[in-house]
Amino acid sequence: MAKKPKLHRYSDLLSFQRLMLLIATLINHPGIGCREDEESTENHHNALTLLQNQMEINAKNLPINIEKPAIATLRKDLETLREMGILEKKMYRWGYYVGTGVMNKQELKIAFDALESMAIYQGDAVARQINFKLKKRIKGLDISKKEDFFYPIRKNLNRAINYTDSEEMILKGKNQRNLYHHIPELQTAIMKGQAIEVSRKEDLFNQGNIGLEIIIPLQLIYYNIAWYLVYENCVNNQLIIGRINRFSNYFKVVSFAGRHTEAQKESLKKTEFLLKNGWGLNLGNKEEQELELQGKLTLEKIKVRFYPPVSQFIKEGELRHPQQSIKLTKNSTDNKILYLDYFITLPPRSVNEFLFWVQSYGSYVEIISPQYLREKHQKGAMELTKRYD
Repeated sequence: MAKKPKLHRYSDLLSFQRLMLLIATLINHPGIGCREDEESTENHHNALTLLQNQMEINAKNLPINIEKPAIATLRKDLETLREMGILEKKMYRWGYYVGTGVMNKQELKIAFDALESMAIYQGDAVARQINFKLKKRIKGLDISKKEDFFYPIRKNLNRAINYTDSEEMILKGKNQRNLYHHIPELQTAIMKGQAIEVSRKEDLFNQGNIGLEIIIPLQLIYYNIAWYLVYENCVNNQLIIGRINRFSNYFKVVSFAGRHTEAQKESLKKTEFLLKNGWGLNLGNKEEQELELQGKLTLEKIKVRFYPPVSQFIKEGELRHPQQSIKLTKNSTDNKILYLDYFITLPPRSVNEFLFWVQSYGSYVEIISPQYLREKHQKGAMELTKRYD
């Protein structure tokens, strides 16, 4: 004789439909209940009311006749989902979502475009693997015929100029024997704050950072044409940025214990300040860094004059640097730009990289001050002229 089924609180059809409606709402509206205004000073907001209202809207589009669920009922339903492992046993302060589904289709599209650019142009090996898997899964999405999800609406064309994928290097017989062969271990060391030993085989800027170093890696960054490693030297806590392909493939974990994430974030915060304050990726030596972080470093005041047509391009860069200011001088008769004066204050460590940028504009630029930088620029121009004589 068959056992009599054991009834539960969702044996009733309306209760079951309400639970299914709740799950459907969480899936189709990830983040529902999240406060829209990030700057709000309110400590609490009624996430359940937002969820309740959305369920009511969704119910009208389904062939069910269900009333707006009470808040108390919603709490019990959400607790059921936690018990069944559909929701995690935590507070959803930033909105409700199922598993890792925190994006809607529009948000996923933007994230996918960014991932694909990183995979194709920046040559990120991990991004390539994820992109390949994600493309397969996305093919199952129900998307309008008028919309092509894989059409690249956004693309970052900055392209890596060296091999970045160890598997690709091996397949093409282009093994560079560099740190790209240890990216997974390097990422783990960053997350855990582990001290590692690496070997820098090249130092093209003659900063003295070459050979074996014991470091704590902080972050991988992509800048213009290549990937770089931001790290802290364990000997003197100097913050340094080195291009990944300029490290050898030597990699050794010195301390598996690592340090707390907050210590990593603190070092990263200092790095971000130095990058924002300077120009380019040279962070200077330890003594300069300490003075700069304390606001005691003497900065270099620079004035550069740009002439048409380049002056118009420089004028567009209103947010090029936080310490810059621009002054236009125009012709009184036709109001056209005669020249543009570009003023900026930089730490000494950044002057050479700034000069490289200035020189990229050729004959359309003139350094006004300081005098030593003007002479250096002039000397470079004279040497260039000799090459063409």
